[in-house]
Amino acid sequence: MSVAMAVGWGQAYARDKLRLGTEGAYPPFNFIEPNGAVSGFDVEIGLALCKKMDVDCEVVTQDWDGIIPGLQARKYDFIVASMSITDERKEQVAFTDPYYRSGFALVAPKDSDIVDVSPEALAGKVIGAQAGTTQGNYAAQIFTQSDVKLYPSQEEVNLDLLNGRLDLQVSDYLPMLDWVNNSRQGACCKFIGKPVTDPAFVGDGIAIALRKEDEDLRNKMNEALKAIRSDGTYAAISNKYFHTDIFTFE
Repeated sequence: MSVAMAVGWGQAYARDKLRLGTEGAYPPFNFIEPNGAVSGFDVEIGLALCKKMDVDCEVVTQDWDGIIPGLQARKYDFIVASMSITDERKEQVAFTDPYYRSGFALVAPKDSDIVDVSPEALAGKVIGAQAGTTQGNYAAQIFTQSDVKLYPSQEEVNLDLLNGRLDLQVSDYLPMLDWVNNSRQGACCKFIGKPVTDPAFVGDGIAIALRKEDEDLRNKMNEALKAIRSDGTYAAISNKYFHTDIFTFE
């Protein structure tokens, strides 16, 4: 780390390394390779920001339901884990500017005859989603006449859909785009209806979370995000995973 950068961050960050927290179970955004390395879009964006800020970063994984408590307990210094900006989360953490925007997808088996995705039409259907996520909250709030099942991880939601235990699932659109189009398991399934993009549910975008007191680091990350957008680094990472630039996805 350069002396100037250390001074700019203040005493709290006058060290050689920052710790990047992520889930490690949300491909293609964050996942663990067979060799134990943590990879994915989130991880590469986070490390690109570290490089732009001229600081080494260590990647730390944490289960989703404990990811904000882990930040507050100083297990890591910032979270890059496809976290939506919501009013509830803003009470606990500070967010950078969004680094991408997304929506929710409804996904069902290919042989499903579901066409209407209104709450009334889905009454009695079994709907899955990941617990502790905005899509899980959406499913529970909207599909009150359905049997909504919440799971610890997205992988478990996918598995139950694949095995016929769910009529459909609610999930982040971009991971589902990759799962349905590029994975062997995802070939089982199809998208139903249009993505849900209402900010009341999906929030104001996907951003990096930090402790509220770390305002200097937040500002540095916002500067670095603008820099990787302007120099082509962001687009290169996005194209690697999605064959498109997802920064302006709506």
